[in-house]
Amino acid sequence: MLNKTVNSIKNQDMLKLHIPTEEQQTIQSIVNTFNKHGFECYLVGGTVRDFILGHENYDYDFATNALPDQVMSLFKRVIPTGIKHGTVSVLLNNRVFEITTYRSDGKYIDGRRPESVSFSSSLKEDVCRRDFTINGLAYDIEKNEVVDYVDGIADINRKIIRTIGNPMERFNEDGLRTYRACRFAARLGFIIEERTFNAILETRHIAKLVSAERIRDEFNKLLETEKPSVGIEYMRNTGLLDLFLPELSQCYGVAQNRHHLHDIYYHSLYSCDAAPNDDIPVRLAALFHDIGKVATKRIGEDNDATFYNHEVVGAKMAGKIMKRMKYSNEDCDKVNNLIMSHMFHYTDDWSDGAVRRFMRKTGIDNIDDLIKLRLADRKGNGSREGLPAPIIKLTERIAKIIDDENAISVKDLKINGHILMEHFKLPPGPVIGKILNELLEHVLDDPDKNDPEILLSMSKDILEAVQEDMRGD
Repeated sequence: MLNKTVNSIKNQDMLKLHIPTEEQQTIQSIVNTFNKHGFECYLVGGTVRDFILGHENYDYDFATNALPDQVMSLFKRVIPTGIKHGTVSVLLNNRVFEITTYRSDGKYIDGRRPESVSFSSSLKEDVCRRDFTINGLAYDIEKNEVVDYVDGIADINRKIIRTIGNPMERFNEDGLRTYRACRFAARLGFIIEERTFNAILETRHIAKLVSAERIRDEFNKLLETEKPSVGIEYMRNTGLLDLFLPELSQCYGVAQNRHHLHDIYYHSLYSCDAAPNDDIPVRLAALFHDIGKVATKRIGEDNDATFYNHEVVGAKMAGKIMKRMKYSNEDCDKVNNLIMSHMFHYTDDWSDGAVRRFMRKTGIDNIDDLIKLRLADRKGNGSREGLPAPIIKLTERIAKIIDDENAISVKDLKINGHILMEHFKLPPGPVIGKILNELLEHVLDDPDKNDPEILLSMSKDILEAVQEDMRGD
C-alpha cells in the first residue's frame, strides 16, 4: 500500500476531492479500465493541485504503470501524441485525456530535455522527477485519497513554490522551470521559497538556453493570470527579465512626470494588470504602451519630464520584441496599432468627419480594444480610474456612427474598383485606388454622398484631375 501524508491540513476531509458530476463518470471509467486489467492509474500534477485549491479544472492528466502500447490497446480512440516520452491521448466522450506512463528521466544535456527516458513501475519515482512540490501530488480516485510523497500539501498550506528535491538540479535540468516558478507565483498568489528563488538566480545561464517559443507560451500563461505583475516582478528580481525582455527591465527606476505616481516600469505592470486577462494582445499593448518613454525622455524648462513621440518609438520596440518572441504577425500588427493610437486626444470640437477619420485610422475592429487600453493606462497611473468624460462622449459618437452605417473604409463605398473600370474603361492600376480614396475623403465629411450616382459623378472630376497631374509629371 502507498504511504500517504496529510501534512499540515488539520481536517482530513479537506483532502477528499470532489470531481464535477459531469466529469465523474468519464474519469471513473478511465480508471476502471486500467484497474480491471491490473494497472494503476492516478490523476496527477496540476489537476490535483487545483482540486485542492478549489480551482476549476479543464484538463485531467493521468499517470499509470501501464506501458504506452498497453494504454493504446485498452481504448478504442487514441493518439500517440508523445509516445516517445510515454504520453498517449485518449479520446472519450468528446474530451481528450493525456495518460502518461510512470517514468524517470536520464541526464539533461542541454538544459531543456533529458537525453533518455526510462519507463518505471513506481509512482513515487515518477512524482520525484517533476518540477514543484505543488505539482507532485497524485489522487487515488478509487480510495478518494491524495498521495503526497513530496510535502506538496504542506507547501499549498504555506502558499509557497518549492522545487522537488535540490532546486539547482531541477533548474539545471530544464531552464523553463525558472519561468514556470514565476508564473505559478502569480497564478496562485504564492511566494517562491528562498532556496528555490536563489537557485533561479544561479541558473540563468540555463534559462538563457530556452527557446523563444517556449518562453512566449509560458509568458502568455502568465498574462492570463489575475496579476501578471507578480510574476514579472519575480522575473526582474531573479534576472530572467533581463534575458528575454530587457527593454521592460530598463524601464525600472525611470521616473515619469508629475501626472504619474509610478515609474515607467511599475506603471507598465499595473496597466497590464488592469487590462482584461482574456485578451493577450491588449495585455501586451498595456505592458508595452510606454516602453518608448525611456528613449524619448527629456527634461523641459519647468524641470518636468516630456516623452514626445514615445508611442511611435514604443510601437517599433514592441514590434521587435514580439517578433523576437515569435508572436504571430496578426498579434504584432494589433499591438503596434494599439500602441501607436493610444495617445489620441479627443475634444468636443472634433467634427463628425474627424471622428470617422479616427475610426478609419484605428480600424473599427480595434476601437473597443483601444478603449480598454486607455482604461488600463488610466488605472495603472495610480491616481485615476475610469474613462474621462471626453472619451465616454467619443465612444457614444462612434456608436452612433456605426449604428448609422456610415462609410468608414473604401470597402464601405457604394461603388468599387470594378464599377469604375467598367464605367470609365480603365485598366487595373493605382489610378483606381486614388479615385476610391478621394471618394472616401468626401464621404467621411458627408455620408450622404455615399450614393452610386453621386460617387460616379465625383469620380469623373477626380479622374480628370488625376490624369492632368499625370500629364504634368
